Amino acid sequence: MEDYNKIIESLKVRYIKAKNLVLQQPLTVRNYYDVGNNLILVHNGIIAFGDDKQVAEEGQILFIPGGRSTKLYYGDTESRVISNDDYITTKDKFFKSNTDLDAIGEADDSHSFVSFEAKVFDSVNFFTSLEVPAFVITSNKLATLVIKIVEESMQDLPGKERIISLYTEQLVVELIRYILKNKMFVEQLATNSTYFKDPRLIDLFNYIKENLGGDLSNKVLSNVANVSEDYVGQYFKMLTGINPQDYIEYQRMERAVFLLRTTKKSIREIGKDVGYKDTAYFCRRFKMMFGIPAGKMRRRESSMNV
Repeated sequence: MEDYNKIIESLKVRYIKAKNLVLQQPLTVRNYYDVGNNLILVHNGIIAFGDDKQVAEEGQILFIPGGRSTKLYYGDTESRVISNDDYITTKDKFFKSNTDLDAIGEADDSHSFVSFEAKVFDSVNFFTSLEVPAFVITSNKLATLVIKIVEESMQDLPGKERIISLYTEQLVVELIRYILKNKMFVEQLATNSTYFKDPRLIDLFNYIKENLGGDLSNKVLSNVANVSEDYVGQYFKMLTGINPQDYIEYQRMERAVFLLRTTKKSIREIGKDVGYKDTAYFCRRFKMMFGIPAGKMRRRESSMNV
């Protein structure tokens, strides 16, 4: 348990967004994907996921870890199928955002969701690192926290950001407690608790995070970890299960998404900021990873805030 306490203490939690939505027409997203972790609380109606159409029932929560693609059904498992790209750009056609506190959970085909980041040492996405699929949660504590965060997000009260931040941190801790209590993903958690204690790996995580726009070749990484250039790739993969260059690309792309969402920098500038001198190559890799062009990722923000 001490290992898990250390991981929880090292987590940097960041609230992204929260909404209460009412479905206007059923749809199926064949490859739903988001960088943030998403907790979807079903108030009314049907939300299902996966090829086997597993249903999250009313009062249950569907958890979709960031970076994990899944098939997602809203309202009808035989509804119109669209891509994640189309879903992002046309979301306002399918959902209406509720702004009435008293109406939360009252409308047919409605749900609330909270999106957040949870990074170990502010570098590694904790839930993504578990490499687990979407799953259903039955927890009144988590459901209550989701509603509290949604309620705060709908009001303009003093200390709003502080309260949301505190609730989101509690939400993440309760989610980890739920996973541990139900003995879920035991092997993955054991592996993570081992490699997150290795100081050389922590140095690598921090160096990569602080130098995303620079040279992050295995030669450079070997000097940071004080291991041979031939061994550093094997060392990193042995502890994390992922090749260091694949991890670096994911971090670069995640940073690019953040810059697209929060700045007015050009695609070219953002690509350069995250280590890509060739803009065309950056755009190709971005679309390959997220399924949509970088420009559409930027434009989607207005439609995501339905």
